[in-house]
Amino acid sequence: MNEKSAMIKDALILFAITVVAGLLLGVVYDVTKEPIAQQKEKAKQEACADVFAAAAAFETVTDAQGAAMSDAVNGVDIDEVMYAMDGDGNLAGYVITVTDHEGYGGDIQFSMGVTLDGTLNGISILSISETAGLGMKAGDVLVPQFENKKAEQFSYTKQGAANENEIDAISGATITTNAIVNGVNAGLLYFRDVLLTADSF
Repeated sequence: MNEKSAMIKDALILFAITVVAGLLLGVVYDVTKEPIAQQKEKAKQEACADVFAAAAAFETVTDAQGAAMSDAVNGVDIDEVMYAMDGDGNLAGYVITVTDHEGYGGDIQFSMGVTLDGTLNGISILSISETAGLGMKAGDVLVPQFENKKAEQFSYTKQGAANENEIDAISGATITTNAIVNGVNAGLLYFRDVLLTADSF
């Protein structure tokens, strides 16, 4: 076999391997696509239940074109909004997922549950990459402070929270604290200015 024939043969073998590998990847994708989607939906429902335990069901809020409701408020992304429904199918409030881009380690994403009267049930952090031992304490230090609070806007303090709208900052992690407080405030503003004024349900 001359050199040219050997090259053609090798090329055909490589082509055949590529085609087979592509077909196998396609099959694997088809087989795993549905379980992955189901797992994501389950995780989303669990995150919603975390911040709106009184709700019986959650449904994605969509705009007039049928797209999931999303926006941006003061530089904070409103990633998704879910209706929180009671056992009779009535609207009890919303679960708003936000991403603040001003964390010390990058984006911080969390869900927040808000009842129709503006009470913040609480927040649940979905994604965070802050400094270990400092900003990563957000789940233990900040999250509990937002539970069952009613305020139009929150602020943080280093002197000890004295009012309903004040949150104690994480010691040594002011940037993380600021990012989460800003994210909560953006979500509350979106709730008041968009969700409560929209004839959406």
